[in-house]
Amino acid sequence: MTIRLSALLLLSVVSFSAAQAESLRASVTVQTDRPGSVIDPGIYGQFAEHLGRGVYEGVWVGESSPIPNTRGIRNDVVAALKELGVPVLRWPGGCFADEYHWRDGIGPRNQRPTRINTTWGGVVDDNAFGTHEFMDFAEMIGAEVYVNGNVGTGSVQEMAEWVEYMTADNNSTLAQLRRANGRDKPWRLHYFAVGNETWGCGGNMRPEFYADLYRQYATFIKTPRDNKPQRIASGANGSNTEWTEVLMREAGKHMDAISVHYYTLPRGEWKDKGAATRFPESEWMSTFKRTLRMDEILTNHGKIMDRYDPERRVALLVDEWGTWYDVEPGTNEGFLYQQNSLRDALVAAINFNIFHRHAARVRMTNIAQMVNVLQAMILTDGPKMLKTPTYHAFALYKPFRGATHVPVEVSTAEYKLDAESVPAVHATAARDQAGALHIALTNLDPHRAATVELRLPGQTIKALQGQILTAASTDAINTFEAPDAVRPAPFKVPRARGDRLQLEVPAKALLVLSQR
Repeated sequence: MTIRLSALLLLSVVSFSAAQAESLRASVTVQTDRPGSVIDPGIYGQFAEHLGRGVYEGVWVGESSPIPNTRGIRNDVVAALKELGVPVLRWPGGCFADEYHWRDGIGPRNQRPTRINTTWGGVVDDNAFGTHEFMDFAEMIGAEVYVNGNVGTGSVQEMAEWVEYMTADNNSTLAQLRRANGRDKPWRLHYFAVGNETWGCGGNMRPEFYADLYRQYATFIKTPRDNKPQRIASGANGSNTEWTEVLMREAGKHMDAISVHYYTLPRGEWKDKGAATRFPESEWMSTFKRTLRMDEILTNHGKIMDRYDPERRVALLVDEWGTWYDVEPGTNEGFLYQQNSLRDALVAAINFNIFHRHAARVRMTNIAQMVNVLQAMILTDGPKMLKTPTYHAFALYKPFRGATHVPVEVSTAEYKLDAESVPAVHATAARDQAGALHIALTNLDPHRAATVELRLPGQTIKALQGQILTAASTDAINTFEAPDAVRPAPFKVPRARGDRLQLEVPAKALLVLSQR
């Protein structure tokens, strides 16, 4: 499919400044002789919290719902997530996790207590979706499970008993209770976190206090030998390296991973974050400037971890990331429902590229969130469902999962706006287990196509096939009336000459190339 830049610009509905007609230039050198770390599939993980319509309606509709479902879980969402191949799913939060008591969500649903979700919207949660439902859902979509324990309002005993309930393979009282509730065999518990954002909604703790608390709680995460989860410590808020310093010094030997959270806010203000659509070009620029900070954040936390853990045994998990805008007008502010545009897909691509570069330490990330919340893969409206541009970005990067990262050198013109600028072209590359090479190119300039010279020194570039994700406007979205307005399309790759290939990447586009 040939995409003409002139047509894209004429159709643009966003009022941006006049664009320069000429294309920008960039060169990308793929250093295939310097293989890096394996890109853990967990880097493409998801997150589902009891927040707004993320779980209730987004995943759970109940067995009596007219929406087609299996055991209360909607079939269309399961099918879309199975197609995407979700590697790992985090639940039940988020801030919600530190008010969640697992016994509320087991047993006959008509006997489960109702609780107020004081964190998100003050709505009543009837606990219809609990441990059994979550594990059933994860099995349906083929995902590993990441369960977040309650430190804020829970106890060591409560957490220990939840772990036993899920994993016990004997005849203990809790194992028998699980069986009475319909699950004979224990579940495989892959990851278990001790609290969430303990510096904030999880308890407003000091790092020294939480380090001691973590050591206490982690001591009682006891499971059969063949079902030991990775123990995750609640890590830093963005660039707060002091938190990582204290945790690694005081508790690093007791953890398998530590988390960090970082969100892209176009205006950098929690009370005035900016809109998901109909944004000015200044917010297109600021969105990517703030997204690119992820690289510095991971570098700085990684340096601290390297001092205490030079073998890199402890993983760094970005278990909350993504764009965060003002909610859609007319929606509940506590539900965090926002539209999802081409801009979000390119934010995801830039983050993936960064995660790949840090794959030696970053082994899981969880975008916030999977359905109907923040930078979602899927949006629903009653019985209707659509895949967002971000969903398609995840799909385009599927070949990178489990592949070996290959460093790239990028020389590119800048995308400039007034006094601000970012590199226009970004890239990543990896070689999969079958030996095929995959390359992703992202052009952030909203006006100019990029003429890219791709080089593979010492190798003849073999036939490549391409898929491109772009749209007429920077805020193009999929709607329930037009669910496929923004979706990948085939890209005709020009013929290479030896170790060089010149191609044109349209403005505001993601292009993924793969060896046939």
